[in-house]
Amino acid sequence: MPIKEQISSIPLFEGLPGDQLEELSSIIVDLDYQSGQSIFSEGDEGAGFYVVVSGRVKIFKISADGKEQILHIFDHGEPFGEVAVFAGMHFPANAEAMERSRILYFPRDALVGLIQKDPFIALNMLAVLSRRLRGFAALIEDLSLKEVPGRLAAHLLFLSEQKKGSKDFELTITKGQLASLLGTIPETLSRILTKMSKQGLIESNGARIKILDRDALQDLAEGLAKI
Repeated sequence: MPIKEQISSIPLFEGLPGDQLEELSSIIVDLDYQSGQSIFSEGDEGAGFYVVVSGRVKIFKISADGKEQILHIFDHGEPFGEVAVFAGMHFPANAEAMERSRILYFPRDALVGLIQKDPFIALNMLAVLSRRLRGFAALIEDLSLKEVPGRLAAHLLFLSEQKKGSKDFELTITKGQLASLLGTIPETLSRILTKMSKQGLIESNGARIKILDRDALQDLAEGLAKI
């Protein structure tokens, strides 16, 4: 599929006319990363941002004692690294391909030149950035105010919503990665999943999760109940 058609399906650029998509496609660098390959490191100059075409990318930080904290996982159509680029900052975290991934790279200087010529290009980008900001605000709230069971319950409900409300879905990351994403350790995560299963909130079979009591899970996510 031509680059122009691919970027037209990316939420960041939805609704842009053909001539603007053509201009955007002219500045793109098409990149391929292997599983485990670094895309950028914390402190690198934000000289451009990225959009995932295929595969998955994790954004993470490493603590002083070497512990990895996953901040976000991005997949098809999702941009990353854009805030640092538009703020003229260095990247505040690391990015790494979780599997073989195709990534579109948008150099900052070339993109800013297009936006100066046609500011309409930036409107969708602003909307996406606003949604991203709300998402990170929710993440900070979850990590700082909720206990681990509440974080896990909220995440399972989020995954269900991503599957159009399906009560039966598979985790797309390992439980170790999920533990890192939720700010805990795998052993604690396993204990909580076991408790949720025993109390009839979910069924857990390997990577497969089935929500049995959505209301109880919602109460747990909102801090109205404990396990």
